[in-house]
Amino acid sequence: MHRRTFLRSTAFLGAAVVVNPVQFCTPSSSKLPGQKAVGLQVYTLRDLMAKDPEGTLKAVADLGYNYIELFNYREGMYFGKTVKEMQEFLQGIQLPVFSSHIPTGAQEPNLKGTVLNDVERAVADAKMLGQEYLVCPWLADSERKTIDDYKRLSVAFNKAGEVCKQYGIQFCYHNHDFEFFKLDGQIPMDVILAETDAKLVQIELDIYWITKAGFSYADYFKRYPGRFPLWHVKDMEDSPERAFAEVGSGVINWKEVFAVAGQAGMKRFFVEQDVCKRPPLESVKMSREYLRGIL
Repeated sequence: MHRRTFLRSTAFLGAAVVVNPVQFCTPSSSKLPGQKAVGLQVYTLRDLMAKDPEGTLKAVADLGYNYIELFNYREGMYFGKTVKEMQEFLQGIQLPVFSSHIPTGAQEPNLKGTVLNDVERAVADAKMLGQEYLVCPWLADSERKTIDDYKRLSVAFNKAGEVCKQYGIQFCYHNHDFEFFKLDGQIPMDVILAETDAKLVQIELDIYWITKAGFSYADYFKRYPGRFPLWHVKDMEDSPERAFAEVGSGVINWKEVFAVAGQAGMKRFFVEQDVCKRPPLESVKMSREYLRGIL
């Protein structure tokens, strides 16, 4: 049986919890009943994940994180585990996966399960894990030399979004700062938003990167309301380097950010810290504790 036919027939099995876009959810698996749910992009713990994925994910659950976003998907595998094995393990520790990242595939054209090569494989596996979202998180320099490159990528994103829609999953694109640097007289992020179908392609907005680029997240929420269902939540040091920092320890006003969550259409958010000066588990614990205090 074709993957699509099979998964349509089992669409409600293992489905993720549905939430109102203006609210935060507290899944039944929450370790902290009554607290607002907080997710983690496990890329923050990538070195630990490479050595001991099970132990690291168990530590994430023990810290009180309610759900995660995965990365490192490679043709049906996560960190040496099949999707089925990962599903069973995460089910056992009650840590849902609501999103994962896949590359465009331009750097590895033979790799399947990317935006450009057999995206349905990644989408089907995302459905098996109970995901709500699938995200393209990065563009290499060679993929984004001109505005026309962004337009071509937008076509590919729309196609990936169509496949995701057939499985009941939302496709998103995740930004860094380079999408806000003018190219051929245009802002690439504006091109992506204009060239993609809002129903097929939405945005996982990284609050740190848009702030570092000198743009206003609030302005984008006003211009494109409801287009930002996912956020990456990371803070910025008050230093010339504007380095990554634990949430609540930097210069970003998170109460103001979350005050406009409804206009953004935010449904899920993930703590992420690309580089940690402390042990990464300590950093994500600090971020989780801060967010518990303000949500």
